[in-house]
Amino acid sequence: MSNEVDVSQSSLRVAGLFAGVGGLELGLKRAGLETVLLCEVWAPAQAVLAKQFPSVPLEEDVQHLKALPSDVDVVTAGFPCQDLSQAGRTAGIAGEQSGLVSHVFRLLEQHHPTWLVLENVRNMLVLDKGKAMLHLVQELEALGYAWAYRLVDSRFTGVPQRRQRVLFVASRTEDPRNVLLADDAGEPDGQGWANDAHGFYWTEGLRGLGWAQDAVPTVKGGSALSIPSPPAIWIPSNPAGHRIVTPSITDAEQLQGFDRDWTLTEATADKKSGRDRWKLVGNAVTVGVSEWLGKRLLTPGQYDESEADLMADGARWPTAAWGGGGKRWRSYVSMWPEHRDYVHLMDLVDRGGLTALSYRAAAGFYSRTQKAKLKFNEDFILHMKEHVELMDPAGKPPVAVGVGR
Repeated sequence: MSNEVDVSQSSLRVAGLFAGVGGLELGLKRAGLETVLLCEVWAPAQAVLAKQFPSVPLEEDVQHLKALPSDVDVVTAGFPCQDLSQAGRTAGIAGEQSGLVSHVFRLLEQHHPTWLVLENVRNMLVLDKGKAMLHLVQELEALGYAWAYRLVDSRFTGVPQRRQRVLFVASRTEDPRNVLLADDAGEPDGQGWANDAHGFYWTEGLRGLGWAQDAVPTVKGGSALSIPSPPAIWIPSNPAGHRIVTPSITDAEQLQGFDRDWTLTEATADKKSGRDRWKLVGNAVTVGVSEWLGKRLLTPGQYDESEADLMADGARWPTAAWGGGGKRWRSYVSMWPEHRDYVHLMDLVDRGGLTALSYRAAAGFYSRTQKAKLKFNEDFILHMKEHVELMDPAGKPPVAVGVGR
């Protein structure tokens, strides 16, 4: 891509553990870092990495990785979130999947890179009353690391996806605060967002919607229903029957900052449901987020610690904090390090590839809204009711949309 740079003279070399489809590593590459090792256990993700990073050695399982390359400067680990996510089992940091992060600590005992970068879901801040975060912090402090973390919203990179993720940076020799906390553009006022499309979760409706103006809520790898569940989009100005739609998998890839068909391989092409590709995309790191992070790893800023407060023992983990040596400080930086040029939702999606939400999905969602105590937009509920009636199998439900706003 045109925004990638020559990494042949890169000063930072990356080992990507739990690499998924390379969202962290692609963003770091665009910033000027070089990936020299990838590790990923799931075969469909391995196929994507082999396609997109053909010259990078690929290890199959972090549990069998004996050591990191001696010249690695940055270790990244978007470790599995199944046991941390609200959509998953919420077993905690000691769960079968998320507990695999222990292998990161094992490798760090042998090799001390300049930087460690972890990424995970927002829920890790509150799960088990904060025990997941406490475990990470204590393990790293025992290894001599100072650390900082920050909850960021992917929309700061310009993509119309409201995706909040925890970035965690640690180092034994450098100041991670200057990487994560030096930039703060503040929460935007939303005046630049369009009002022609709103994203929501059609799998919800009783307790929440994930409602997002000029954006979709977080693209997920799955749902509590254990099915691929692209978020839905309400486009009020579309004709009846085409107002409640779902984006395509290639739209989802772009919402994550990837090129279209980034996850298309021989291993995923014959899956009619698209389940594997939705899981791959939903579990990925937004590329623009890791690109911003990579630039700060190469050129740290200057954090002003006067904005922080010392945290009491047992205090809840805030949206941003830093510490080391057993002490922790609360930071008040926002989830928006920058305000990049925003891509409106209807300018990103392929309108010809939007698909009307099925009768079964729409009817189930509408039924839940009628039982909920939530306050809904009246036009939205009216259009949803109309959509259910038009999509009734007794009629002729529309399939593809392909119409304007």
